Amino acid sequence: MNNNEVKLKLAIQKSGRLYEDSIRLLKECGIDISNGVNKLKADAMNFPLEVFFLRDDDIPQYVEDGVADIGFVGENVVFEKNKKVAIVEKLGFGKCRLSIAIKKNENYTDANFLHQKKIATSYPVIVGNFLAEKGIDAEIHEISGSVEIAPGIGLADVICDLVSSGSTLFMNGLKEAEVILQSQAVLVKNTQLAADKEALIQKILFRIDSVKKAKNNKYILMNAPNDKLDEIIQLLPGMKSPTVLPLAKKGWSSVHSVINENDFWDMIEQLKKAGAEGILVVPIEKMIV
Repeated sequence: MNNNEVKLKLAIQKSGRLYEDSIRLLKECGIDISNGVNKLKADAMNFPLEVFFLRDDDIPQYVEDGVADIGFVGENVVFEKNKKVAIVEKLGFGKCRLSIAIKKNENYTDANFLHQKKIATSYPVIVGNFLAEKGIDAEIHEISGSVEIAPGIGLADVICDLVSSGSTLFMNGLKEAEVILQSQAVLVKNTQLAADKEALIQKILFRIDSVKKAKNNKYILMNAPNDKLDEIIQLLPGMKSPTVLPLAKKGWSSVHSVINENDFWDMIEQLKKAGAEGILVVPIEKMIV
């Protein structure tokens, strides 16, 4: 690679819940990263990209300062750090929610429950904005790590923390009361990038979009009697229209299409009722439309 070639600088989490998914996404985008143990920086082998491995809380600051051009980071961190970065794309992994949690024996009706309460959280900015929006007067107690134990040791009345399955809350005698932020990993960028780097970002976004579309869709093939083709085709709009190929067996055709994963099971039932047989479902590696 030419030493004078413009490279895009990407910051990702060096460890933790977003690291593996970030590396996997780059690989699915055809970008080969060779990162050894404890390395803080790595170069892509086949794309003009440098990758920095950083603490997730530091990524918005590095992107704002231009040390990194773009970053993969949780929305919760972006909103909490409140740095001057632009959210470009939601990446579809690292999904969680920031929620108010209360003791299991308490009854939460609305945000007024929080009036005059002590709230333990690692997200004082987001919680403060939520309270201000609701007009609630409460005390925020900022702590890092093990937020869920705060009510049990008398440090706070309620907590606000990231929730995935809710099992940690349950084990600490708490229950989820209200979601104040839905979060997932996003691509953020510096707001003052040169045109050549913006062009590289567009190339990466094109690849990410192709990967995301592939994950959200399935390629299906089925055998269909010709006298049922019109009905089956009506169920299968596909990207443009289904592909229909004649089979060696007289009176039958092979129908190929792409369907959204959210519609998959309902559509399969409808196709079988319409007369489709031998339905095969194939994962899609990339999808470019």
